[in-house]
Amino acid sequence: MILKVQPAAFVRGAVHVPSSKSYSIRAFMIAACGGISFIRNPSPCDDARVSMRVARNLGAQLTRLHRETWKVAAKRNPLRLSHIHVGESGTVLRFILPLVALYGRKATIGGQGTLKGRPNLFLTRTLRSMGVEIFGEGRQEGIPIRIQGGSLRGGNIQIDGSLSSQFISALLIACPQMGEDTSLTLTGQKIVSADYITMTMQVLDKSGVKIRREGLRRYVIPANQRFKGLKNFTVPADYGLAAFLMAAAVLNKSDVALEGAFDDRFVQADSHILRLLEKMGVKFQKTSKSIRMKGPFCLKGGDFSLKDCPDLVPVMAILALFADGPTRLLDIGHARVKESDRISDLGQELRKIGAKVVEKRNEIVIYPQNQYKTDCLLDPHRDHRLAMSFAILGSKLGMRIRDIECVSKSYPGFIRDLKGLGVQAVGVR
Repeated sequence: MILKVQPAAFVRGAVHVPSSKSYSIRAFMIAACGGISFIRNPSPCDDARVSMRVARNLGAQLTRLHRETWKVAAKRNPLRLSHIHVGESGTVLRFILPLVALYGRKATIGGQGTLKGRPNLFLTRTLRSMGVEIFGEGRQEGIPIRIQGGSLRGGNIQIDGSLSSQFISALLIACPQMGEDTSLTLTGQKIVSADYITMTMQVLDKSGVKIRREGLRRYVIPANQRFKGLKNFTVPADYGLAAFLMAAAVLNKSDVALEGAFDDRFVQADSHILRLLEKMGVKFQKTSKSIRMKGPFCLKGGDFSLKDCPDLVPVMAILALFADGPTRLLDIGHARVKESDRISDLGQELRKIGAKVVEKRNEIVIYPQNQYKTDCLLDPHRDHRLAMSFAILGSKLGMRIRDIECVSKSYPGFIRDLKGLGVQAVGVR
């Protein structure tokens, strides 16, 4: 379906921001590793639903107590591990690989859509060094990935942390369950998306698992730890999804309140959006329950490192189109291996509206123009974050966005909430 978005005269109202996709996935996957957990207000998105299904593959019993709370009772005897389908969730894919290997089962892990072609080499190579017979498709070991035998061993382990933090998080979840201690060392020129590793450690800590971090590159993981369950875990609001609605308020005349559990005790990589917006000259009022802002704002360009928050690249690029000078989004090479190539694909689409975009290996530079084309048909390349970013651009200029259904990967209610703020958006075939 194509979504046609009209320029907004006034963006106003209150929206309840969805819960964090990343924390929801971590909660269900870690809950499946042991104990009794009560997970309140998880995300309803496609990827979170995949994590629930895979938790059942691991033997967990999931019971919906009421609309907002799920009970997860873990079992030590996995039920269905021979064939696992992870949809389009890269996080679930990476998390499940060492867990299946932990149980010594033969298995095929598959997926679909944008997950095809995403690289897993750094993780599969490390798992082979730990004693697992595991192989993916092609040089970068994409899906399907086959585990053919072997057993997972601890000891002194290394993994390259320059491409994805999901590889490290996957090992942090599995290694405490092994029979020998593990010393995990991160290699690579840069460690990217470090906040996501912290997110994993925070959920593990809630489950009673202890890991000692020694600097940015070494983790000491004691063996034979017992996962005690998450007790009462409330999933916080998703800053990455709030970023799109904040961008709509920034670019248009607006009076917007974003409501939700903005619990900053839980680290979120995408909470960097607050710092980035402030650097661009945006003002807002934030509490633990809401973010309020009135736009539009005169935006400042400049240099912005997104090394730890690559999911913010698309929305920051949209804001940069309307800044008072060039904007460089730096340290984003790992954004090329998300659901789309979030450098090349983004630049390709923005040039359709007359944007001047310069692409480099590890950065993208946007030079604002005095005028842009309107009502262009933009292709998000099946990337939910590109699709939502283009819809926000539409609220400013008027745009048509192809394959808008892909937003359900992280934000099924996105179009509804956008309309709730007064943006005219209609699906056309």
